[in-house]
Amino acid sequence: MEEIFERRSIRKYKSKDVEEEKIEKLLEAAVSAPSAGNEQPWHFIVIKDRKRLNHLAEIHPYAKMLKEAPLAIAVCADLSQQKHQGFWVQDCSAATQNILLEAQSLGLGSVWIGCHPAEDREKKVSNYLKVPAGFKTLSLVAVGYPAEEKVRVNRMNDNIVHLEEW
Repeated sequence: MEEIFERRSIRKYKSKDVEEEKIEKLLEAAVSAPSAGNEQPWHFIVIKDRKRLNHLAEIHPYAKMLKEAPLAIAVCADLSQQKHQGFWVQDCSAATQNILLEAQSLGLGSVWIGCHPAEDREKKVSNYLKVPAGFKTLSLVAVGYPAEEKVRVNRMNDNIVHLEEW
């Protein structure tokens, strides 16, 4: 799984649309994520409209890259699907990570744009995307063909690994 080690946050994109087949693969990867009690609380909003992407870049303080990205995927959770209270965050985080890794494997660049738990960001994004009551927006993922290259970095640090106890 070289994608795990090679994946980097990409914030600059070429002006080339992401093919529908690749979008489908990103979504297939997302729904293949593990979830607590197999609740699979996720819903996804695929955003390709340039005006919508530009507006999201304006209302979210850390989403400026959406002005270049040809695609964003909002990862949302249906709170009524919770079998285990609050685990939707982990479930949707796993789905978000799967999107990032599949993007890497498809030759795409991506970056995780957090919405939850920042209430103001989440509310603005959810309202704009007309996310229904009873749902939460965990993240946006910007996706596109990268217009920048980032090198692989070894982040392993023996000081953070503990055996048997701290």
